Amino acid sequence: MVRVSVLLTCFQHLAYLPAALDSVRVQTYRDIEIIAIDDGSTDGTRDYLRRQPDLVTIFNPQNLGTYGSLNVALEAAQGEFVAILNDDDVWKPEKLAHQVRMMDEQPEVALVHTGGQFIDGKGHRREGNPLGFAWPTFRTGDALELLVYENKIIASAALARTAVLRELGGFNELYFGSGDWEMWFRVAERHALGFVPDELTQYRVHGANASHKLERIWRDDERLREFIQARLDHWREEGRFDEPTYHRLSAFNRAALGTVKMLNGKVAESRAEYRASLFHDPKRWKTYARWVLTGSPALFRRWI
Repeated sequence: MVRVSVLLTCFQHLAYLPAALDSVRVQTYRDIEIIAIDDGSTDGTRDYLRRQPDLVTIFNPQNLGTYGSLNVALEAAQGEFVAILNDDDVWKPEKLAHQVRMMDEQPEVALVHTGGQFIDGKGHRREGNPLGFAWPTFRTGDALELLVYENKIIASAALARTAVLRELGGFNELYFGSGDWEMWFRVAERHALGFVPDELTQYRVHGANASHKLERIWRDDERLREFIQARLDHWREEGRFDEPTYHRLSAFNRAALGTVKMLNGKVAESRAEYRASLFHDPKRWKTYARWVLTGSPALFRRWI
């Protein structure tokens, strides 16, 4: 049995796939298997994968989406750990070694994320926040509260215990692009998360990134925010958070839900969520301003 199963998800990125695969092959940690799963590429990716002798290759008979593909690969994985790598991203050679070391030294940690950098289509570093957010970081330990605010884990930078992801039932295939965030959230409910600050993962930013498909992402965000609110209410009943923490997190989450419902054209529901946010924290002046702007959807979109 190998220790690390690399889940290489492939779809229409033949131009970047060789660099991604090469970055796995040069890992200093060698007890690995590479499971390449293609989700219906028509750009020559499948022919390229067939020519690679060191892969376990899975070709989906129909397009399953990111999380359906990951679940198929997760089921096939033989390793104690799984590491996700999207076919347009790249790893530094020491990435897996650092992550496996932390897993071995801290058995309470179920998932390890790394620092990283954004690169362009030619592999050059991109400064600033090209996708509108900085590379996510956190301290090793309980990251659950942080995950209410934003996704703190980039999929290609994650190494997780295979058994944990399977116990949680795998990824939620209803999502288009936020299913990894929901998965990390479910992991963090039960386990500690680890972070290696070294820049060991490179996330490629190009015109075909799924994160550019905003309308589908907004629908995802609405589903995710509703899921998070249900969990917050449940934790309150369990006494997991004190009342000030519950209200602070709920105020933020309901405001975020109000915004995404507005972007999805649900004006009445948006206004209700903003009112709920203000109930949790009446001092959120931005929430009040956005509630007022719901009266003019066109102005709301320009202001947001």
